[in-house]
Amino acid sequence: MLNQKLQQKLQQKLSPQQIQLMKLLQLPTIAIEQRIKEELEENPALEDANESDIKDENQDQDENITDAEEPEVDENEEIEKEIEEIEKDPEEISFEDFIDEDDTPAYKLSSYEYNPDEDDHKEIPFSVGQTFHETLITQLGLRHLDERQKLIATFIIGNLDDSGYLQRDLSAMVDDIAFTQNVSTDEKELESLLLLIQEFEPYGVGARNLQECLLIQLKKKETISSSVLLAQTILSRFFTEFTKKHYDKIEKRLDISSEQLKLAMNEILQLNPKPGNSMIDNAKPNQYITTDFIITNNDGELELTLNSKNAPELRINKAYLEMIETMSANKKHKTNQDKELAVFVKQKLDSAKWFIDMIKQRHDTLYKTMKAIMDFQKEYFLEGDETSLKPMILKDIAERVNLDISTISRVVNSKYVQTHFGTFLLKSFFSESLQTESGEEVSTREVKKILTDCIESESKKKPLTDEQLTKILKDKGYNIARRTVAKYREQLDIPVARLRKEL
Repeated sequence: MLNQKLQQKLQQKLSPQQIQLMKLLQLPTIAIEQRIKEELEENPALEDANESDIKDENQDQDENITDAEEPEVDENEEIEKEIEEIEKDPEEISFEDFIDEDDTPAYKLSSYEYNPDEDDHKEIPFSVGQTFHETLITQLGLRHLDERQKLIATFIIGNLDDSGYLQRDLSAMVDDIAFTQNVSTDEKELESLLLLIQEFEPYGVGARNLQECLLIQLKKKETISSSVLLAQTILSRFFTEFTKKHYDKIEKRLDISSEQLKLAMNEILQLNPKPGNSMIDNAKPNQYITTDFIITNNDGELELTLNSKNAPELRINKAYLEMIETMSANKKHKTNQDKELAVFVKQKLDSAKWFIDMIKQRHDTLYKTMKAIMDFQKEYFLEGDETSLKPMILKDIAERVNLDISTISRVVNSKYVQTHFGTFLLKSFFSESLQTESGEEVSTREVKKILTDCIESESKKKPLTDEQLTKILKDKGYNIARRTVAKYREQLDIPVARLRKEL
């Protein structure tokens, strides 16, 4: 049985303009320039003001046209006036009357919930030459092997990770080759072909662990000196002690001096623990950072500018303005073709005006947010001293500029600022606060800077432990626990004292 009922709902939805603005906000400078170029190609109602002016100048010079000076008119205001006149006069073309249900945008017919996961996350493509695996296969072709052996060896190479290691058991690979390649083999044959691959360059590929990788490289040394032989002994017999840097135990068990151990360690430290990555890194070109903001120090006064020199200046295409004037003048002829043209022009003009407004809003939001950050951290941007950084979270800036925290997060994400003392990621200026013994709140960045300075100046023969670092910080007035020091040290990617020890 059908029942009728009246239901009232309160929903909050984002408009298409708001969604477009959020997408534009999170784009860095180099990406927004590309996005503008794409919009220029897709929407004929948009044009680059600079290019258009150049074309007009060239055309005037070719035709030698001399026109009387006319007062400047805001093109956007003129377009809006023309549309208003058309819509006011019922005898003229009404754009709204010509929009059929099929022409209505999808966002007006159905609800649209914004999902951040739907945003396009485009990666910069790299132009690479021969890959790591292709290099090994090329070397494989230089060996005298039958087709069956080449097929198995190629399968082994395909199972090597990017670092050059074989992380799979040979027994498991025997079954895979049987199922995928229809080739029957055994572990003994796989082992022999793997040893063959371990002779390829870069030396160390095909190893099953770090110990085997380093030993392969030592055996391929051109000169086998006493230090190289000692290094082989250390890696083969005392690898655990070597990884834990228990140098005293190695000296005692091998009955060698500290100088002999130091020479052997130098041989080991020259080896490459990830031979495959060396080829991958060489294949990638250098990446350059395009800054989004520029802060200059003019005699103690900070000046902020947005780096938008390569972004084109947008405006409405003049040809579409002329179309509107023609439609306004043509009151009698209203064919289907005229109606379709009216709908097309209206949609493209709306899209163009929306996009121009979004670019302006993005510019204003970015400038306002960065200005608030600059004023908040004025002392730091003047001196460049990390200890001058104040504790700052997204909420602090959101309250200053009267925007949502999510908007601030989009602004600082993947954006860089150029200063007179370096270029920095914007979100690196945000940090939690820490209270000193005097009751003053300082940034955790300040504590991390002190930790880094202490570790850089320590004696590498006797590195500072976390307990000693905690005592140093307490003597400076930072009352923090040892586990907090360990957490900050890990965040700075600094190993424990035992692993920082050097001979």
